[in-house]
Amino acid sequence: MTELRPRRSVLYMPGANERALEKAKTLPADALILDLEDAVAPDAKEAARERVCAAVGTYGKREVTIRVNGLDTEWHDADLRAAAAAGPAAVVVPKVNSAAEVHNIERALELGGAPEHTKIWAMVETPIAMLHAAEIAGASERLTVLVMGTNDLAKELHAEFVPGRGPLLGGLSLCLLAARATGKVILDGVYNDVKDAAGFEAECLQGRQYGFDGKTLIHPSQVEPCNRVFAPSEEEIDRSQRIIAAFEEASAEGRGVVTVDGRMIENLHVENARRVLALAEAIGAK
Repeated sequence: MTELRPRRSVLYMPGANERALEKAKTLPADALILDLEDAVAPDAKEAARERVCAAVGTYGKREVTIRVNGLDTEWHDADLRAAAAAGPAAVVVPKVNSAAEVHNIERALELGGAPEHTKIWAMVETPIAMLHAAEIAGASERLTVLVMGTNDLAKELHAEFVPGRGPLLGGLSLCLLAARATGKVILDGVYNDVKDAAGFEAECLQGRQYGFDGKTLIHPSQVEPCNRVFAPSEEEIDRSQRIIAAFEEASAEGRGVVTVDGRMIENLHVENARRVLALAEAIGAK
């Protein structure tokens, strides 16, 4: 069963930038990824590692994760050991391509003494990861989230970035299927043009319509619209309440047919309605 925790907005923060790490405490993102990979120059990797691991426990109840460097880099092992000791909510690992790699990451966390609450978030961002997404997602109970790496996927596909993301939809769909088949959370990839608010919101809406649980972000200005799009609207909450009430009333009266707003209601609609209300409640509690 997928853990129901709001992950509408998941913001990357550069691990080498102390001001950014401090600013993150004031932002309404559901979760943070403190980044040791793309956002950190090679000569700053060690200092960033120390800074990020020290910062993990300073964000209150926020879900805080650490993105380590890739498995094929010279920094990966040291990053994993340090992250295991720091005990974030999760370790985010780039370019996970197989179940075997998930098992190796899990063993490294165990050897490093990572607490039970430190999960694995696997980034899927290559053609081979798309084709093995179900194996990756199902490789470990410790793996709880798939994160789309759409920039790298586009690069490896030799694809262009176009409105609607047509060239990427096959991969996005495969990963969504894998996440839902294995009961994992899945996060959409980043939107690169931070000045294109309309384009960003359209892509958030597309991601929600596809079924993503939230979206990874690269700029604080993206947090608010992302939170809004991935949260149930007042209309959805109202309709969900009416669906559940009508279904329960019909069940109590022994009626087999239930309609709301002229549409027939089945168990699947009730399950969806309960999920909407549970998400709204979790967002409110946060």
